[in-house]
Amino acid sequence: MTLSAANALPDTPCYLNGDFSTLRDAKISVLDRGFIFGDGVYEVVPAYAGRLFRFEQHMARLDRSLAELRIANPLTHDQWRDTALKLIADYALSTGADTQKGNQLIYIQVTRGVAMRDHPMLPGLTPTVFIMVNPMKLPSEAQRAQGVACVSAGDFRWEKAHIKSTSLLGAVFSRQISFDAGALETVMFRGDHLSEAAASNVWVVKNGTVMGPPKDHLVLEGIRYGLIEEICRAAGIGFELRPISRAEVLAADELLLSSATKEILPITLLDGQPVGNGQPGPVYAKLYAAYSQAKQEPST
Repeated sequence: MTLSAANALPDTPCYLNGDFSTLRDAKISVLDRGFIFGDGVYEVVPAYAGRLFRFEQHMARLDRSLAELRIANPLTHDQWRDTALKLIADYALSTGADTQKGNQLIYIQVTRGVAMRDHPMLPGLTPTVFIMVNPMKLPSEAQRAQGVACVSAGDFRWEKAHIKSTSLLGAVFSRQISFDAGALETVMFRGDHLSEAAASNVWVVKNGTVMGPPKDHLVLEGIRYGLIEEICRAAGIGFELRPISRAEVLAADELLLSSATKEILPITLLDGQPVGNGQPGPVYAKLYAAYSQAKQEPST
């Protein structure tokens, strides 16, 4: 395959500024502030068998990120939902895929809009709105059965990690660390305390309790934060959000990753050393079983 063929954009349906088009045909201005500054936010909403998962929670986080950037949400939640569902249907029509047998990811991006290059947050701009749909690749059965390997690194990113910003160069660098090491993710620490991974939240299990870093400006609050807490409460599993030291991470009985695509996934090797007994643990098994059940419930 030639380089040009490998990089060719597909005719996948997308939405840009009120128009339904394809990835091949959609265009933005070179002076869009998302392109010039990374001045925008994004969301990624899973869809299982055509049903949007935890949609209102994703919308709430989108609202929070936009508010931090002083951008008014250009669409209502119902408009976001309707557009996402239409793209899922259009994707099925264009590819012949059966949405009832597959899973999709809805990618949403909002930038401040188009203006001459100047750093201040200029008022009165029309936000650029982009949405696309892609198939979702979930962890393999082998990864679930055996767990995954990760490496650790210092968290060198900015201190507004709670914004789901399109400025992702820090995440690119941190993910490259694990990619170069042949590992799935990079578990990061700010000083002596756990923050998150390159594109996932990280959970520590000790003595049957699930622990995660607190919700603050140093960690992006994944949608699974709320879901994992709900699962733990329902199952009688201890749940705690607090600063977690590096020593506690290294002494964990289990370590877990969570994200839209990883769902909940066990880390069984960190920096070449086994986590716990080196196998996925019982708390992971309970959480993943409950997560799988939640996926079957009506969309919210």
